[in-house]
Amino acid sequence: MTKIRPAVNHDTNQLYELMRQYIVDFYQRPEPKEIELKGLIQHLQENPSSGLQFVAEENGELIGFATLYFTFSTLNVKRQAVLNDLFVLPNARGKKVGEKLFQTCLDYVRANHFAGMTWQTAKDNTTAQTLYKKMGGEISDWFFYEIY
Repeated sequence: MTKIRPAVNHDTNQLYELMRQYIVDFYQRPEPKEIELKGLIQHLQENPSSGLQFVAEENGELIGFATLYFTFSTLNVKRQAVLNDLFVLPNARGKKVGEKLFQTCLDYVRANHFAGMTWQTAKDNTTAQTLYKKMGGEISDWFFYEIY
C-alpha cells in the first residue's frame, strides 16, 4: 500500500535520486550537482515556511514526490502555494500515486487556508494534463512567462 507523507531527513538520499530522475531523465535537463540538490531538499526540511515536499512510499521505497513552494497572492491577500513538482517513477504509474500526491498537496493548501495552489506543466505532457483535469484543475486565465 502506498503511503503519502511529508519528506523527512532520512529520505534525503532516496529523494535525491527521485529528483535527479525527474530533472535528468524526464525533463532531460543537465545533471544537477549532488550537493546543490541535496541542499535544496535540506532547505525545505529546515525552512517549512518556504515550502515542503511530500513523498509516496511503498514497502520502504520512495516511488514519487511532490514539491510545494510558498509565496503570496496580493490579489487575495493570502499565502499562495505553487505545486512546482509532481513525479512518480515510471513503474509505479497507473496506481493513482500521482492523484494521491496531488490530493495531499491540495488538502494541505486548504487546511492551511492558502489562497490557492497553482502549477504548470509542459505543453506536451498530456499525461499530466489529464491528471490535472481529473483532479479539478482548470487552465488559468493568466499566461506564464519565463526568462533564464
